[in-house]
Formats: sequence, C-alpha cells, structure tokens
Amino acid sequence: MLLKFTKMHGLGNDFMVIDGVTQNVRLTPEQIKELGDRHFGVGFDQLLLVEPPGDPDMDFRYRIFNADGSEVEQCGNGARCFAQFVRDRKLTASRRIRVQTSKGNIELRVGMDDEVTVDMGRPELEPYEIPFKADRQSITYKLEIEGREHEISAISMGNPHAVLLVDDCKNAPVELLGRKIQRHARFPENCNVGFMEIVNPGEVNLRVYERGVGETLACGTGACAAVVAGRLQGLLEPTVKVTLPGGSLTITWREEDQSVLMTGPATRVYEGHIRI
Repeated sequence: MLLKFTKMHGLGNDFMVIDGVTQNVRLTPEQIKELGDRHFGVGFDQLLLVEPPGDPDMDFRYRIFNADGSEVEQCGNGARCFAQFVRDRKLTASRRIRVQTSKGNIELRVGMDDEVTVDMGRPELEPYEIPFKADRQSITYKLEIEGREHEISAISMGNPHAVLLVDDCKNAPVELLGRKIQRHARFPENCNVGFMEIVNPGEVNLRVYERGVGETLACGTGACAAVVAGRLQGLLEPTVKVTLPGGSLTITWREEDQSVLMTGPATRVYEGHIRI
C-alpha cells in the first residue's frame, strides 16, 4: 500500500498526519512502530489519523498513536496540526472544526493569523475518571517512590497527567523521575508527567515526560494540565504563557466548570509517500 502523509509539528512535537478520509488506511501497531522509527521510518512522536466521524454532528474523527504503536486518547499539539492539515488538504474550508475523539468531542478554531485555538474541554479531577487510585479527590496527592514522597496534582485532559512543581525546570530530573511516575501503580493506565516551574502568576516553564514517547519538545495537554494544577493551588492567573523546550503556548482556564482553551501554532514540514 502506497500511503500519502504530511509531516507536521507543533512547537517541535512532531507528527505524521494521514488522511483516512480519501485514503483507505489500515495500520497495525507493528506498522505504526516501524513508521515511527527515526532511522528506518518516517519518525514522529505521534501518528495522527483523520477519519470520517461516527457522530453526524461532528466534522471528523481524530485518532492518535504513539511511536510505540499504542493508541492514546488525546494530544493537544496534534489537535492544532489536525486543524491546519484538514484545511491544507481542503477537507474543509471552515475555521471552526468539530472533532470526535475517543474521550469526547473537541472544537478547533483557526484564527486569521493561522494560530489554532483548541477547546480542550473541562479537566477531569475525579480520581476514578483520570484514572488515579485515591480514596477521594484532592488538589494534590502524595506519591511514594522508592521511599520518598513527591507531591503531585493528578488531572485528566482526555489523557492522564501528573504535575509536579519544581524550583528549576531546566535541571529537573525529567528522565529519571518521569519514567518512575509514569509507570506508578496508582496510575493504572500510566500517565504523562509534567515538571512545572512558576516564573510569575502569568508565566510558567514546563517539561513533559510522555507515555510511550519519553520527553518531548512540547505537550499541549501537559500545558493544559499544568495550568489547571497551578490554578487549583491558587498560584496562577486565568491566562498563562507556558514555555516548553519547543516554544510557547497560551492556556486559559477561568473556572472549574469551564473548558480549557489552548492557543498556539501548527507547522507543515513536508509532504511524502511511503510504501508499507
């Protein structure tokens, strides 16, 4: 099968994006893993698949696969690239795009400057729904790792996140501690792990260790989860600039019963074909 694809990135978080509307696409986890190999395949953090919606009120279905072949529920940087992709491919001319995901529906809005705002929906804080093992909902939790306690926030933005406050994001033990928290028994589906340094109430620095990937240059859902965590602790303003290694996003979350809004760029790198 000859597969047409587009390589894109959102702040360095890179994607292979495939049109499953005009192409018949069936990929196994093994094939996705081969495509994700940066030496022998295309190479990416996630593969994004655009499909026709199952819900008649939606414009598209959005599926996300990690480079290890596993399917995940949500990817904020990918959602921005998704919006730009369907417009570039003329699958829609709308600047307001309604998308079905495995964790619910989201809305994407493309501005006149081509910056994309994603309505990420309301954060899930109930432990059972994240999922996270806890007796009751709390703003923060104590997580024991090798005899030492770490204070985290546990939040779902369509996928599970642990967020830690650190004094120095640049020197945080992202690889070592991120891997251990990601696989902690209290996160039965594993989690993404954010290390957040608060610069001031309107600005944070963030690094994220992602499930099935490792540390990436940017993580949209991680940026959203970090701002939610900081807002719940009374540390951040409603709108926050989140600076990640790959660049900056603007995250807005005003009230607990409101959606989180994420605004940032999406960049097309090249078009390609590959035979699988």
